[in-house]
Amino acid sequence: LKPCHSRPDCCLRFSPALRLRRRSRGVASPGLGSLLLQWSRGAAMAAKIVPAHTVPGHDWPSRLDLTTLMEEQTMEELQKITQGGGVRKLCEMLGSDAEQGLPNPVTDFDARKKQYGENKFEERKLTPYWKYVCEQLKEKIIILLLFMATTELVVKSIWGKNQDEKTEAIAESSVLYLTVCIIVNVAAFLDWKRERMFEALTKRLALTNKRFIIRGGKQMEVTDEDICVGDIMSFNAHMASIISCDGIFLSGKDVKTDESALTGEPEPIAKDLDHPFMISGTTVNVGNGTMLVVAVGDYCIAGKIKKSVYGQGEAEMSPLYSKLDTMANNIGKVGICGASIAFIAMCIWTFGVHKRDAAELLDIFLVTLGVLACAIPEGLPLALVIALALTSNKMTGENNLVKTLNSCETMGSATTICTDKTGTLTTNRMTVRGAMVVGHDIEIPVGATVGGALKSDLRISADTKDLLANMCCVCTMDESGIRYDEGSSVPIFQGNPTECALLKMAEEMGFDYQAIRNAVPGRSASTLDSGSAKVFSSARKMMSWTVLRPQGGYRVYAKGASEIILGRCTQVIKGDATIPLDDAETKRIFDNVISKFANNAMRTIGLAYKDMEDLNPDEMHGTVVNSDGSPAYACETGLTLVGVVGIEDPLRPEVAPAISKCYKAGIDVRMVTGDNLQTAIAIAKGAGILDLSLHCDANGQVRPKRAMEGREFRKYVHDTDAQGEPVFNQAKFDEIWPYLRVLARSSPDDKLTLAKGLNGSQIFKDAAKCAELARDDNIIVFPDRQVVAMTGDGTNDAPALKASDVGFAMGIAGTQIAKDAANIILLDDNFASIVVAAKWGRNVFDSIQKFLQFQLTVNCAILTINVICAVADKKSPLTVLHLLWLNLIMDSAAAIALASEPPTDQLLERPPVNRNDSIVTARMLLNIVGMAIYEVGLTCWLLWDYEWIPDLQANADDPVTGAKSRHYTMLFNTFVLLQVFNEYNSRFLRGEWQIWRGLSQNPLYMFISVGTMIIQIIMVQLAAPIMSYPLKIHPDGLTVEQWFICLGFAAGTLVVQQCMNIAFAMVKKVTKA
Repeated sequence: LKPCHSRPDCCLRFSPALRLRRRSRGVASPGLGSLLLQWSRGAAMAAKIVPAHTVPGHDWPSRLDLTTLMEEQTMEELQKITQGGGVRKLCEMLGSDAEQGLPNPVTDFDARKKQYGENKFEERKLTPYWKYVCEQLKEKIIILLLFMATTELVVKSIWGKNQDEKTEAIAESSVLYLTVCIIVNVAAFLDWKRERMFEALTKRLALTNKRFIIRGGKQMEVTDEDICVGDIMSFNAHMASIISCDGIFLSGKDVKTDESALTGEPEPIAKDLDHPFMISGTTVNVGNGTMLVVAVGDYCIAGKIKKSVYGQGEAEMSPLYSKLDTMANNIGKVGICGASIAFIAMCIWTFGVHKRDAAELLDIFLVTLGVLACAIPEGLPLALVIALALTSNKMTGENNLVKTLNSCETMGSATTICTDKTGTLTTNRMTVRGAMVVGHDIEIPVGATVGGALKSDLRISADTKDLLANMCCVCTMDESGIRYDEGSSVPIFQGNPTECALLKMAEEMGFDYQAIRNAVPGRSASTLDSGSAKVFSSARKMMSWTVLRPQGGYRVYAKGASEIILGRCTQVIKGDATIPLDDAETKRIFDNVISKFANNAMRTIGLAYKDMEDLNPDEMHGTVVNSDGSPAYACETGLTLVGVVGIEDPLRPEVAPAISKCYKAGIDVRMVTGDNLQTAIAIAKGAGILDLSLHCDANGQVRPKRAMEGREFRKYVHDTDAQGEPVFNQAKFDEIWPYLRVLARSSPDDKLTLAKGLNGSQIFKDAAKCAELARDDNIIVFPDRQVVAMTGDGTNDAPALKASDVGFAMGIAGTQIAKDAANIILLDDNFASIVVAAKWGRNVFDSIQKFLQFQLTVNCAILTINVICAVADKKSPLTVLHLLWLNLIMDSAAAIALASEPPTDQLLERPPVNRNDSIVTARMLLNIVGMAIYEVGLTCWLLWDYEWIPDLQANADDPVTGAKSRHYTMLFNTFVLLQVFNEYNSRFLRGEWQIWRGLSQNPLYMFISVGTMIIQIIMVQLAAPIMSYPLKIHPDGLTVEQWFICLGFAAGTLVVQQCMNIAFAMVKKVTKA
């Protein structure tokens, strides 16, 4: 068994060597059954299955019986448990009913949990804090620091020249140990916190996984943890395709499941009453039905596998992380060279010129080690991790549930967003707003509903109203329904919003959808096998349900995209008569009804039926094909049109401003929808995706290539090979994608083509073409490859979500497979939340640049100062502990402070981040070099010219300069304060003047900045008598006047930064001129 990291819902896949054989019809599979049976009975003790309990007062089958049944998966085992009664007998034994399910509420829910377990996996044990501490202690720099502290403590304590030197060694070593302890614990805490953040993310993801069960005869939407053994779970290939627990098939038609994740069998497996075993962790490919839950959580097949071998994937290193890691290594090499020069120079002066003894080598080595500790910027990758962790946490609060941290960063480079319409741009609150029934346009009085108008319309007979209501109630999925909270008249939609709108219309007409479903043979739960359901698919863009007629034969109810249904109809009801549907009538319906609704931004749904004497549900038509070219079902052709309804899904009010922000930010927005072209264009105009001045002519008509149907798109971008198979043509794709804004009547394959085509486009390298697009059509092509964000909600959207750079799944309407494939889950299904993600993504990149600007300035200054002092034979004012204190500020505090900066709307007023550009911009380089020159120059001036400084001696015995003098204490204090003030400069990257802007919105930054200042004051003043030996500072600290001098020089960084801003602006102005 190997971990499977591509599927979060399935922790394992079987390796080829252990690929299991599927059973043939009626023959048990020895592979899967034997393996699992061995696990549960002790061969694999790693599973740690708790012995089965029997709850007093309940005559239920034992847990061992049910788990053995799913392991063996034989009808013989089922008959043995039920004594020949089959699955319905098993329902009774579990206190359930095949149609009504368990009672609601389930009064013995706790007893069921006790006997059969909960439907959740045992939580993985998190790594304890002490293990993270141990991991940090393995770092080379930490080992070196501990080695040096121990060496100094032992050597100087034993062979020290005098008591002062021995005391100093003890104090300095103690502070070294304390510093190491702080560094190790800060890093360990961040890792510890990050793991728990991911654990919280996993739990939150589990709450978005909705299942459908039947309790008390009513459909309910629940989370996995709410399911217990004995529940009746409904499933389908559209919205409820994941099987989350083991079960026995009860009812359904044409059900096939994908078990390849467990067995390696590539072909879908048919499920029926003869082959009823539904395995957890598999998906339903075709059909719909119900099953009896018999094993949950750790005791279902997926649970046992997950418990036996708990796989966890390694985090993939992002491009920015790799870039920072490489930069840190390169800077580290420069640091090693500088430290080596300093070490050699100090050795030459100490042993070659001054002829001192070998005991000085330890001090030289300590200083060199301190230089190395600061010169190697280990904080760069750490800063990215902190920035991404903080960003993902903040994004969750703004309805973006981040599954992969790297996607936060990638969104900063997004150049194109391909978005769905329904629920993302619109409210997903479907309402029937218009209707044409049996040739009559329904007049809707002010304040009335379409259903109410139909009910009172005397032109429509009672039989027609019954027919229409039956279509809406029968030809909808079980998961679609309407409920009302107690005391409320506001309907709550469950399942598919379009179907809920039709059910609401039927309710307004005076019909009970559940009563109709229960009364119609072939649709009710008890007679489901006598009917046939063809669930909606993107290939067919329709669904149908065949039921029995009371007078004999069958009736097919069909609904779907209006033009698809219209194309399948050969007759139409007008008034009380059924007439042939000729070309003239077809054109009239299309022009006067479908186009009218579509131009008003309504989704148009066709409603039709067909009566047949015999039923062959799988028979294909000889000539009629689906929208994707596959053969159509014969039962879905030759229909009779009853009517067309227009369903409105209002545009979200926040969408238009969000799309406007995208265009300002250089992000193109493309709408990919299954609606017809006219509806899509109407919505796109309202949302601002189609700009009237850019994408439409003077008459308001959309220009060529701006909006097209999927069929036209596929034909344009594909060639045909010798075998007649379509082959993608990148050159043809490049001819249309810069213009394309709306793709209607699209399929999931079109999304995949868009994602791959945009990623593969090299049009940005064609300077002449880009100039032509900018000149003639005002289209600006981003000067690098396209970075694509894609939204999706259906199972078939998963490949496109995976192929895109950032995949967004819908948290409300999305299927589990779509969520598994996505990088980010939109908790509110709202397009505006995608724009928020883009803003946070850009903020991540800015945070890293801010930290780089800060840290590289310190690195340059420290390295240069120490090399200068070493070469000039001057005692460095920065001891190893000073450097470690600065390193602590750089690696942790500054990283957290600068990474915590919240995003501003100004981030969306500039183009996306070019992923091939250097992280260090020209402006940043000027800031780094300029500020380092100021810090090095100031430090060297104060080091050599210090006589003017007041109160250098507290008394006559005080040293004027050198270790423990006020002179060197001032130098250390000034250098630290320089970094504290420069941290404010580093908050901005583009020459902004108001460096205090936004501080009130970031209390964490102020806490860290003020906290650093307070610790520095405590260290220099209050702790000076104790810390004088290890820190080499004056025991009385500094005077007030000296503090003001230090603060004045430190504040000079703010003036220097503004001078550099002016200089850069002047040079830029001259260059442009």
